Amino acid sequence: MTSVSVPSTPLRPVAAPTAAEPRRPTRQEMRAMGKTEARELSDALFERLAGLERGSAAYSYVRGTVIELNMPLVRFVAAGFRHRAAEPDDILQVGIVGLIKAVDGYDHRRGVEFLTYAIPTIAGEIKRFFRDTSWPVRVPRGLQELYLRVARSSDRLEQQLGRLPTQAEIAADLGLDVPDVDAALRVGRAYRAGSLDALYDDRDDEPGSTLLDRLGDEDGNLALVEFRESVRPLLADLTPRERTVLMLRFWGACTQSEIAERIGCSQMQVSRLLAATLGSLRARLEEPPADAP
Repeated sequence: MTSVSVPSTPLRPVAAPTAAEPRRPTRQEMRAMGKTEARELSDALFERLAGLERGSAAYSYVRGTVIELNMPLVRFVAAGFRHRAAEPDDILQVGIVGLIKAVDGYDHRRGVEFLTYAIPTIAGEIKRFFRDTSWPVRVPRGLQELYLRVARSSDRLEQQLGRLPTQAEIAADLGLDVPDVDAALRVGRAYRAGSLDALYDDRDDEPGSTLLDRLGDEDGNLALVEFRESVRPLLADLTPRERTVLMLRFWGACTQSEIAERIGCSQMQVSRLLAATLGSLRARLEEPPADAP
């Protein structure tokens, strides 16, 4: 999978703190922190960040500290996608992008814990990565883009409303008609192909069956149609015994043992007669037409 480009903010060495800034904890100290201690430090850093001018050295220093302090959140969320067909490093890099967006978009004054805000943001970024890069079936580009718009709007509204938005709410958010949103959501089902072994329930009171169970079986008689029609004109040249054996086998669907009983011989004799007769017919069928060059 193609590597994902990630902003280098959390990984770039940050200038030493000024006298007004506290010392940044080392990576070993961050890893040794308990969850409560790390959360309290993040809250304090966000309060400090709100009073700094964006783009200033102090702002970049505190922001980088917050990002590095919360890297365990990225690893935690990324672990939930380890079963997906992607390199773990790619998923981790996309998760870092989500963490950066969460740090930049978080407002501690709204009374929501950063953890509550950051986890859906990181997970949403990883989900968008999979949406944008892997469609297992062919979908027109216009519908792909419409689905991605609807999916992103749905993620955003879900965070704002605290529940899944309705199609009407998504349509109002994007300025679309509800049928367009419905079409986009139906296209989204093509994003992930269903397993042939997955259970599909027809009724609540009955166990489901797999899609593989619902597929039709190949009709063996269909494979004989062309053979029968091609051989029919050649039957007149066979002996009555050969013709009878072929008719019972391919038109009467009899087994070799049943044919042997009908014509009064052994099953082995029927097998040899069938093999010789079919070999003769095959050779005649493969002969080029008389008028061929």
